[in-house]
Amino acid sequence: MKTYLNTSFDKIDEAAKMKSFSDIYQINKRSSIKKWFYGILVISLVILLLPWTQNIRSNGNITTLRQEDRPQEINTIIPGRVVKWFVKEGDFVKKGDTILQLGEVKVEYFDPILLQRTQRQIDAKNQSILAYEGKASTSVTQTEVLRNAMELKLNSVDNKIGQQKLKITSDSADLAAANNALNAYTRQIAAAKVMLDSGVISLIEFEKRRVTYQDAIAKTTSSGNKLNQSKQELLNLRIERNGVVQEYLDKIAKAEGDRFGSISAAASTEAEVLKLENTLANYDARQQLFFITAPQSGQITKAMKAGIGEMVKEGDMIVEIVPQNTKLAVEMFVSPLDLPLINKGQKVTFIFDGFPAIVFSGWPQTSYGTFSGIITAVETSVSPNGKFRVLVAEDKDDRPWPKNLRMGGGSKGIALLKDVPIIYELWRNINGFPPEFYVPETKATTTKK
Repeated sequence: MKTYLNTSFDKIDEAAKMKSFSDIYQINKRSSIKKWFYGILVISLVILLLPWTQNIRSNGNITTLRQEDRPQEINTIIPGRVVKWFVKEGDFVKKGDTILQLGEVKVEYFDPILLQRTQRQIDAKNQSILAYEGKASTSVTQTEVLRNAMELKLNSVDNKIGQQKLKITSDSADLAAANNALNAYTRQIAAAKVMLDSGVISLIEFEKRRVTYQDAIAKTTSSGNKLNQSKQELLNLRIERNGVVQEYLDKIAKAEGDRFGSISAAASTEAEVLKLENTLANYDARQQLFFITAPQSGQITKAMKAGIGEMVKEGDMIVEIVPQNTKLAVEMFVSPLDLPLINKGQKVTFIFDGFPAIVFSGWPQTSYGTFSGIITAVETSVSPNGKFRVLVAEDKDDRPWPKNLRMGGGSKGIALLKDVPIIYELWRNINGFPPEFYVPETKATTTKK
């Protein structure tokens, strides 16, 4: 038994001398766990005190800075049928290049010489206007002639009236002389009667004087009749003068009415000419609308109509054009909680899909493969997704964006905020507090100025 024990201890001593035995059993060695623990603790404290850049992350899409640079639909203004395609999907076109030719589908525009016929109608109406204007000019001349004729006629009647007045004056003088003679003969016949009664004169002499007295009465009556007749003729001349005035005024009024009628007809015809010219311009513009051209340079995509002879309605989309040489931007959406931290002019770091990058969000200076942008607009109305849209443009002072970016591509945006210690950032995230309010230096400088 003693021999067995000695043999066993000898074997153990021999095993202790082996390398594997010394590596497994650490009984006689000093442990370094405490050193590692304190080292890791110190390093952790140092890391927790390191600065950390707060940020807001958001996914976005590549778009353009100006709305006219975004993909746009090319629509038809008039209905028609497809006659000929000049481009295919994927082709690049310049502004003004013809994309599609349409054909007419409305019966009222089928006339092949519609423009020429409309122009002939306009020419005929213009001739009518000239005729109406000539008629109006003739009416003016006719009015002048009638006025001159009326003046001559009135002068003639006025002369007759003057002559009649002189005749009335003469007849009045004759009547006065006849009355004076009658008065004298009246005295004489009375004296002759007395003398006849006294026997101074004979009956024959008395009869002679009475005959003379009767002649004087007849002459007086005749002179009075002549005067009354002359006055009546004067009245007739005045009536005739009024009739002449009325007659010529009627003729002048008729001529003036014809003139105004011609002017009105010319104006109405001119309105018809303007309407026809408008129609002609519309016909001409419609002819030009059959050729759909590119509004700007770009690439043709999404052709909605394909076959020859296929019908298109008014306002239908034909193709979509993607403009070239656009100023790209990124639209990202920020939650209402982070919106107060976003300001115009603030810098944003991007990671574009398809471009590898190594990102340390808390240390943006150590990131690789990222691109910088500047916030140019922050919308004040909420989007359908419950967030606010932010538009970010390329930062000209930093690394340029890749040339292979395409509209609609994805990106991840990191809006850089305030620098804080890592321990504070951990405490903030644990408690669910928002990041620190931050105002860009450029904006603060501008406000100070």
